[in-house]
Amino acid sequence: MSATAAAAQSLTPKQHRILDYLRDHADDRTYFKSRNIGDELDLSAKEVGANMPAIEEADHDLDVERWGYSSSTTWKVVA
Repeated sequence: MSATAAAAQSLTPKQHRILDYLRDHADDRTYFKSRNIGDELDLSAKEVGANMPAIEEADHDLDVERWGYSSSTTWKVVA
């Protein structure tokens, strides 16, 4: 098993849902607000924000970086 696959397997199901959402939309845009991700996945912005650091730290095919905090945390995601 590759290191990337091992790191991705260490994510929780909720984190996998968020990561899959980001993968599906990373080609269309670069910046994502926790509130908007939550709305799309039927999660609260707080749930998204609590799970994003694990996604940010995990080794996968996206570069995820906390970007801003105005009116909801914004995440920069680059495929």
